[in-house]
Amino acid sequence: MLELPLDNAPLPRDHGGNLSAAMAEFGGARGGWMDLSTGINPHPYPLPQFTAGDWGALPDADALAGLEQAARAFWNIPGEAALLAAPGASALIAALPALAAPRWVQITKPTYNEHAAAFEARGWKIRVDGPAEARVAVHPNNPDGRLWSEDQLTAPLTIIDESFCDVCPEESLIRMAARPGVIVLKSFGKFWGLAGLRLGFAIGDPQLIAKLSSWQGPWAVSGPALRTGALALQDRQWAEAARTRLKQDAARLDELVLARGASLAGGTDLFRLYHVEDAAAWQRQLARAHIWSRIFPYSRTFLRLGLPPADGWDRLEAAL
Repeated sequence: MLELPLDNAPLPRDHGGNLSAAMAEFGGARGGWMDLSTGINPHPYPLPQFTAGDWGALPDADALAGLEQAARAFWNIPGEAALLAAPGASALIAALPALAAPRWVQITKPTYNEHAAAFEARGWKIRVDGPAEARVAVHPNNPDGRLWSEDQLTAPLTIIDESFCDVCPEESLIRMAARPGVIVLKSFGKFWGLAGLRLGFAIGDPQLIAKLSSWQGPWAVSGPALRTGALALQDRQWAEAARTRLKQDAARLDELVLARGASLAGGTDLFRLYHVEDAAAWQRQLARAHIWSRIFPYSRTFLRLGLPPADGWDRLEAAL
């Protein structure tokens, strides 16, 4: 069963992708590991041909405008909402708590732990329910895939983290970005599989976006990220094909893992969450085959797996 901390107890600040820790305990070189501890698409968007200017010049204002135009069209952003491109959603998460005086923020656990860490660092007090001056909702939630509704998100400062929502665009709450006090976050690294590019977006209340922009300063997004992001956000054919493939692979992963005695606890088409009898034992078994998975300090039974690449399925099946 899931064990959650008390209302105000902070979740440990752990993350997936920590292959260095895995290698320190189980050996092997980084290239020999298959990392399933994150929710990153294992079939990334193909990188374009970069120019010397992408690397050698300051990021171009016209290129930034092109990226913003592509983002508005791809996510159907309301005209009333402002848009800010940033070097990753994590950079935005760290800055968001400074948008209001610290009081109470509602963050329902379990969820992505950087939100609580960022608010606590700014002096906010966290509660899992009840009235609050700020509200954070990861939609769909990480790790269980929970979806939220508009009537649940009514705080004066409302942050909707849609980092994993590009696999289910019909569930997006982007329309709420037109409301005062609302910010919707988008991540480029998950669905497009290019987390190392460091590109994310804040969309919403123009006054709040203007503050974030002034704190960020000029040239926050690199030239290569501007070029890649603009091309990817205009490539609807690639996005539709990726959604189809991810859905099929998520179903395949469920079939494989459930046959070994696990039960489904949730997830998205980028990662799956399972209940197992002993999550740490499952992680060790996979790690001995140099396959890294995600377990959680607040649950003995939660095991989260990302999707393997096309050549990794036989290896995963053998390890299980």
